[in-house]
Amino acid sequence: MIVVGALVLLLWIPLRQKPGIGTVLNVIVIGLAVDAGLALLPVAGGWAERVALMVGGVVLNGLAGALYVGAHLGTGPRDGLWVALSRRTGFSTRLVRTVLELTVLGIGWLLGGAVGIGTVVYALAIGPLVQWFMPWVAVRLDPEPPAAGPERATGPAAAEPEGEIAVEAVTT
Repeated sequence: MIVVGALVLLLWIPLRQKPGIGTVLNVIVIGLAVDAGLALLPVAGGWAERVALMVGGVVLNGLAGALYVGAHLGTGPRDGLWVALSRRTGFSTRLVRTVLELTVLGIGWLLGGAVGIGTVVYALAIGPLVQWFMPWVAVRLDPEPPAAGPERATGPAAAEPEGEIAVEAVTT
């Protein structure tokens, strides 16, 4: 994971995406955490437990992605790609992230990797989930003065129409 993460960072060069402390920590910590998790965590038993862990894992990963991308301390290697591509193309987080995840899924399958229902659920759900969580958790770098009165909107309703997130607000 660490080597692949470092190699993916090379794709950032033409996109002019700049790494931060979060980028470096992501490459190192995620690789070590995956190794530790695989070594220490038991395999889930029945199908109900597996489904619950899969759904919980995907949702929590969507929240975690929004939290650390929204902190503006540097994204992980693959996250930096969708952030930069969203910024450059103007396409939504959910679209760009979903296309990237499906591309990675397809390449993995072509290389002989296993593709299960969890892989497909993750690829289809992570982009929309990150986009949905982002307005709740992202740090605003250019705060506007508070509006007086009850007309000030907060949460997802304060984002752009139809749940779209302004990429500039997320990646600045």
